[in-house]
Amino acid sequence: MKFESIGLEIPNILLPNKDVDLKKWTVVACDQYSSEPEYWNEVAECTKDVKSTYKLVFPEAYLEDGRDEEIITSINSHMKEYVEDGTFVEYKDTMIATKRITSDGRERKGLVLALDLEKYDYSVGSQTLIRATEGTIVDRLPPRVKIRKDAALELPHIMVLIDDPDKNIIEPIFENAGKEIYDFDMMKGGGRLTGYAIKDEATITEFAGKLEKLADKDLFMKKYGCDEKFGQLLFAMGDGNHSLATAKLIWETLKEEKGFEAVKDSKARYALVELVNLYDDSLDFEPIHRVIFNIDSDAMLEAMNAYYTSVGAKVSLVDTKPADTDAHVAEFFTETKSGFIVIDNPACQLEAGSIQDFIDDYLSKNDGTVDYVHGDATTKNLGTKPGNMGILLPSMSKHALFKTVIFDGSLPRKTFLMPVVGPPLINADTLLS
Repeated sequence: MKFESIGLEIPNILLPNKDVDLKKWTVVACDQYSSEPEYWNEVAECTKDVKSTYKLVFPEAYLEDGRDEEIITSINSHMKEYVEDGTFVEYKDTMIATKRITSDGRERKGLVLALDLEKYDYSVGSQTLIRATEGTIVDRLPPRVKIRKDAALELPHIMVLIDDPDKNIIEPIFENAGKEIYDFDMMKGGGRLTGYAIKDEATITEFAGKLEKLADKDLFMKKYGCDEKFGQLLFAMGDGNHSLATAKLIWETLKEEKGFEAVKDSKARYALVELVNLYDDSLDFEPIHRVIFNIDSDAMLEAMNAYYTSVGAKVSLVDTKPADTDAHVAEFFTETKSGFIVIDNPACQLEAGSIQDFIDDYLSKNDGTVDYVHGDATTKNLGTKPGNMGILLPSMSKHALFKTVIFDGSLPRKTFLMPVVGPPLINADTLLS
């Protein structure tokens, strides 16, 4: 079932059969614990005698081991084995409603479905229905392409967001989801995962209709205060940006090699994702702060005036945080000074953009380095050391995410950390590709 105007496909999904131990089947995303190979060694030991997605993924902790060909060959071999020996049960024309609960009781709801890569462009400034929310580092794609291009199965770790503050699109699906098709605790404290098969055509059609309304051009322009030159943005990347970009690159390569008409119905045209409401209660935006090292902090502060004047803004340094202002405000610390940077008439939508653009400009002309730091105390501690400056950025409002991507093209790098419910998990859901 396809809804082409919004790039939505209701896919055929493969799930492990009842004989598979789901606790050992489902592992964390391959880009987690990348500096802790011992974690993955423990997973390998736990799953050595059972069927598991561990044998179908390439943990990034092993990327420097020089075993790429060996690991990829093993992945493809296990995928072929699992497909041929009846490991999977196929759910045709089905969305999977997923509910994830961690040990602290937080819950996230999502829908596993497929999106049309023809509606996606990860280039900065793209006007497609599906867009990246941060810059895509193209150099990170070739190793991922190598792993994915010959794989028989897709095991997605891609979270895509919709902007639905009224919680009218995803959340109602769970009210009449029916009996769960899986419900289990995940390994190594990963929490609990419950899934429901959504096959009812009327439910799916109503869901798609709500998405189509969310993408309506007139309503879109009114909602975000923009004109039609910006194009409608319906789906924004939440996590797994480079995984979706990898799928896009493979699809574009296939089109180039064989022609669109020859491959237009290929499964490679679609990517399996988990669709989550930006306003899901489990999603929090935590700011990522800046610390600049090995600089003359007084000179850097003085350089702000010339830079912000050059981009049509006005900057001032004050001792007390101003209240009720439309200006961008960020707190700063050096060895001898502290206060607030106030930027009037900013050129960017977010404080992170206004500050990052200045930092990039300054460091392109002067010595010094910048690091991206979590936590106020750490930022203050590092920023007050000789030769350093710390800048605390405010939390980004959920309301700002889509508007920033629409107007600025993408978020400034390292704008926020979005903790998910427990470790980001590879779905138990798989798609034969």
